[in-house]
Amino acid sequence: MHPHLPPELPPEPTSAPPILDRAHGDVVLIVDDVPDNLAVLHDALDESGYTVLVATRGEAALQRAAQALPDIVLLDALMPGMDGFEVARRLKATAQTAHIPIIFMTGLTETEHLVAALAAGGVDYVTKPIKPKEVLARMNVHLQGARRARQEVRQAGQARNALDAFGYASITVRVGDGRLMWQTPLARDLLLDYFGSSAPYAPTVVLDWLRQHLPDLERLAQQQQEPPRLNVQQGARCLSFRLHQQTGDGEGGGDWLIVMREVSDAAVIACLGLGFKLTAREAEVLYWLVKGKTNRDIGEILGSSPATVKKHLERVYVKLGVETRTAAAGMAMARIRQSHPQFEG
Repeated sequence: MHPHLPPELPPEPTSAPPILDRAHGDVVLIVDDVPDNLAVLHDALDESGYTVLVATRGEAALQRAAQALPDIVLLDALMPGMDGFEVARRLKATAQTAHIPIIFMTGLTETEHLVAALAAGGVDYVTKPIKPKEVLARMNVHLQGARRARQEVRQAGQARNALDAFGYASITVRVGDGRLMWQTPLARDLLLDYFGSSAPYAPTVVLDWLRQHLPDLERLAQQQQEPPRLNVQQGARCLSFRLHQQTGDGEGGGDWLIVMREVSDAAVIACLGLGFKLTAREAEVLYWLVKGKTNRDIGEILGSSPATVKKHLERVYVKLGVETRTAAAGMAMARIRQSHPQFEG
């Protein structure tokens, strides 16, 4: 064992990750099964002010990365057991570590191996024998990019927190594959309630809406307009989606922060019931009448036949003292406006 090389630590429980001091330098994870390679890089990085972690096996590298969340990974391409390509793919497939830049170290210079390294998620590669100065220069470039990305994430997080404070739910959707990159607890509950799923992908209707309006975003921004919102109705409840801002780069459409807000008109229905002494079902029928729905539409919403809806409406007309749909809707709207001036009929 090299005298300055830290021993490879045994796996630690993921619930209690080690605390690393990042105040004095970035954290680098070196993964290589050859101790001499580890020693050369460790000394050079340590002297340059980096905090250095090491792993000699693929499985150990994944554990260390999940525990310590290094700022960058130097990864040997060919190792016994799990090779570097598989390690990279697994790191990129895990949300917690997907953002970490990976630089491959390889003695293979054939194009197919270099392509494989980049396809597995690497941002760069250096060839063996390792030249520490070259590695440091490459690392610096990618660490600067990673810092800018983290700053964007922090700014997006501040925006999300502000939205949450005002009762909005928010999600971040990657346009390319539709993956939910981030969601608030409230957003998770709403997606589960309305669509029966909250991860790992955005509902199809949401992704289709997002992709439909992306080509017009630049033009709308110049006109200080926003694209039409997506509204998903569920009874008297409605879940509204609007595009807020792009949080990632534009490649493949980028990542987009979408703001969600649920509007429930249950209080409006209750107001109609109390104001006109209607039953709960009569109040619901009147509510949907105000919304401009036909008897057939109302029947489908409430799970009744058009004939049953017609009977409910006849009783509503009697209680309101009117004879037509238009008159009933007018009286109902006037009553709603008194207690719910923001109601949109």
